[in-house]
Amino acid sequence: MSEGEQKLVDTQGDYLYAVKNGEPVPDARWRSCRIVLTSERLVLSTGDNKQAIPHSQILVPDEDESVVPDELDAMGSTALKIGNNVILVDAQELTDFESEYCRAALHDEVILVKYPAIIGGVVQDDASWSKARFRLDDDQVNLGLPDGETVSFPLDDVGTVETSTGQVAGENREIVQVEHTDEEGRSVETHFSGVEWHPKALSALLHATIEKRQDEYELDDVENQVLMALYSGVSPFEMADFVGIEVEKVEEIYGRLVEAGAVDKVRERTEVTLNAKGRNLASEAMNEQ
Repeated sequence: MSEGEQKLVDTQGDYLYAVKNGEPVPDARWRSCRIVLTSERLVLSTGDNKQAIPHSQILVPDEDESVVPDELDAMGSTALKIGNNVILVDAQELTDFESEYCRAALHDEVILVKYPAIIGGVVQDDASWSKARFRLDDDQVNLGLPDGETVSFPLDDVGTVETSTGQVAGENREIVQVEHTDEEGRSVETHFSGVEWHPKALSALLHATIEKRQDEYELDDVENQVLMALYSGVSPFEMADFVGIEVEKVEEIYGRLVEAGAVDKVRERTEVTLNAKGRNLASEAMNEQ
């Protein structure tokens, strides 16, 4: 390994090339290998071959991007794009190799950040893009900004993740808009960008985090109204009048939302606060209106 390079994952698994030079590989075969992730590269080692692929050459496909030929069974594996090639990696001992790869690819990377880009839904016109050192320690995002400033928030605090394109440092780049709370408990957005693979890895990692906490609970119309009202800043004590239902009914709804993991109980009766899952659900409900 090069100086300063850190080994982050070392496990066994399989890989195959699904696409080479833009064309599906006929009779593609899995090969057993040792899988090593470092802060600089992905290494796939077999008995007679060793491939070391820098993260800068690898792209994580977008959620809705189909890169695997239909005839291949990719269940349980992770697809990675390397130029005109697509490789599938199956690390059986890891429950989520894609997230582990994204963590490794972003480890100690210098990326572009705008913080805070939005506070409480209000765009911060004076916010500007700056370089930041990205670290992910114990599921805590840590950003080392210029002048020694540090921004930190837990992965579990991420409510919504959206992507867009726009001007960043004089270039048209992909932007990842991440909603979370700041030290004062305000809903804020931090915007991330960088070279092409930075936002793709971050978007994949954060979407996977959100999906892990989803469950089968379906909100009804009134519960959606309550969530959207909380998201808009309505006090839990004013909810009955705002939504037009009895206080007892509001407390029943709060109880169900607590069980669903969408709100956290602040006091025994009537007071709750939205958490990351609740902000995500409220945002989805508002988008459907």
